[in-house]
Amino acid sequence: MPGKSPYPAELRRRAVRMVAEVRPDYPTEWATINAVATKLGIGTAETLRTWVRQAQIDEGSRPGRTTEESAELKRLRRENAELRRANEILKAASAFFAAELDRPHTHS
Repeated sequence: MPGKSPYPAELRRRAVRMVAEVRPDYPTEWATINAVATKLGIGTAETLRTWVRQAQIDEGSRPGRTTEESAELKRLRRENAELRRANEILKAASAFFAAELDRPHTHS
């Protein structure tokens, strides 16, 4: 379950667990999610539905990118951007020093 949420991680885990536990009491998964979201004061049922889907992906019962894989991908993208910036700085410095070496120097 990804990070930046106004809901504490424990509430998210509890809500997902509750959906699984009370699912047999409702005619559809959506009805279950709506009931649990209302009971726990979660803004919208859609929010809870995304938590349930991500939990299913994380446990391997649904295809998709796990929370861990998403975090690693985000980290690698950030690192890649940082390396690109560093590379641009090095290219600029290299061009500057190469130009300095090509200039004729007058010794006094």
